[in-house]
Amino acid sequence: MLKRLGPLIVVNSPAEAGDSKPAEIVLGAINARYRHTSFGLRYLLANLGSLASRARIVETNLQQSAERIADALLAPSPSIIGLGVYVWNATLALDVVRLLKARRPELLVVLGGPEVSFEWEEQELVRLADYTVTGEGEVVFRELCSRLLDGDRPEERVMAGSTAPFEALALPYDLYNEEDLAQRVVYVEASRGCPFRCQFCLSSLDRGVRLVPQEAFFGEMERLLERGARDFKFIDRTFNLRIDVATAILRFFLDRLRPGLSLHFEMVPDRLPDELRALLAAFPPRTLQLEIGIQSWDPEVGKLIERRQDAERTEENLRFLADETHVHVHSDLIVGLPSEDLQTFARGFDRLLALRPQEIQVGILKRLRGTPIQMHDETHAMVYRAEPPYEIVSTSTMSETEIDAMKRFARFWDLLVNSGNFIESAPLIWSTHASAFDGFYAFSEWLFEDLGRTHHIQLHELMVRTFTYLVENLDLDHRPVALAIARDVHRTRGRKTPKILKPHLPRGWKPAVAPERSGGLARQARHAAL
Repeated sequence: MLKRLGPLIVVNSPAEAGDSKPAEIVLGAINARYRHTSFGLRYLLANLGSLASRARIVETNLQQSAERIADALLAPSPSIIGLGVYVWNATLALDVVRLLKARRPELLVVLGGPEVSFEWEEQELVRLADYTVTGEGEVVFRELCSRLLDGDRPEERVMAGSTAPFEALALPYDLYNEEDLAQRVVYVEASRGCPFRCQFCLSSLDRGVRLVPQEAFFGEMERLLERGARDFKFIDRTFNLRIDVATAILRFFLDRLRPGLSLHFEMVPDRLPDELRALLAAFPPRTLQLEIGIQSWDPEVGKLIERRQDAERTEENLRFLADETHVHVHSDLIVGLPSEDLQTFARGFDRLLALRPQEIQVGILKRLRGTPIQMHDETHAMVYRAEPPYEIVSTSTMSETEIDAMKRFARFWDLLVNSGNFIESAPLIWSTHASAFDGFYAFSEWLFEDLGRTHHIQLHELMVRTFTYLVENLDLDHRPVALAIARDVHRTRGRKTPKILKPHLPRGWKPAVAPERSGGLARQARHAAL
């Protein structure tokens, strides 16, 4: 059922288990990294009906070259290649399609995914491909493949997908194989769609929310657990929209707790009633991660982009999660929203940090194709990059220089704080400032000037630079600084204490034994080890 091509993964359909025959249909994925799996392509394969035995999935990742990805897609000698395109793989996908059409001009290339579902008229990628399916493609892709394999080529090159009811779709969970379950993230969904209208998000274009029938859903989850699945990531945009559904899912997993179980949900921040709180509090450490999008605390910004949330209730909920549960909170703020300036963003950042989420992802606004955020382009002088991922360059209230600085801030915050590698020592960076944002902003600018880069930075190098900044620039006592960084070093097993710290550590000091890592949750384990 599984073949390895180096770090490339080839997944055959169940009907071809152990068979090396060519496949007429190849479903190609370019994932962000190996641990990720392509949920959408598994849905397509599961719903190919009688064509499933003639198809397989080829999963690659962004670490591969276009040439190697093209080699892997062509290896089964397909007649049709379906390729999923997202904002983060669009550039590489274009290079891959160019190679595919150059090597096999007669090959039929079918595109799908959010990047080619909107504003596709001027896209070179769509022009190069033979067909494009916009929106949900389970039904239309099957019908298109059937026609193409019969020699019937439709004149219409761009086809709109259909939102079929879940009762009419085959669920894809049997297509996760043993390696997926043991080493990779298992994506699942209990619902599809979003009722909210946040203008920066593609989900604002959804029309309502559809629920997977619960009996079928829980049956699939039971089988995944029995087969050894432990790392579940729910892709539902609003997991706690229906409290009865959310509580049923949490109770299901709470009743089936086992070592290494990890559950990831995206939740609406101001919707956490008592019955949901009680269930969240019942889970043990390193089991639950909640993704909670704040995006902006400024009420005027929220009104402008149609993102309405109760700020006081959100604060109350975040305090509860920090004080009363073992939940790992991943929160989000966005830089570059219309009318937000650096000062209001800084106040919002400090407000969020005070609520003690384990992670704050500082994202840079992207103008995703089709999203309503473009309505502010003229009124707020919104300038975006023309290439994926279409990040904001400047606005009427935030200059290009400020946004570039915030990109560096975001990168270094992720490396130091979100990573869990500097849990104890990172707060020292802003300890001499009234504002945590101001303190870390100054550090990030110093670090960039010192290193001259934001990527390819080794952890040892980062720890040495942090020690230097704290004792030389902030004039902090080198002994407690060295001890804090040394304890952070050994939050993960097998690390060595940097030489620069050793003269300043207490005589005979030995690090505590770090806990075992669970699945792919190294960051969560380091946060929990404090």
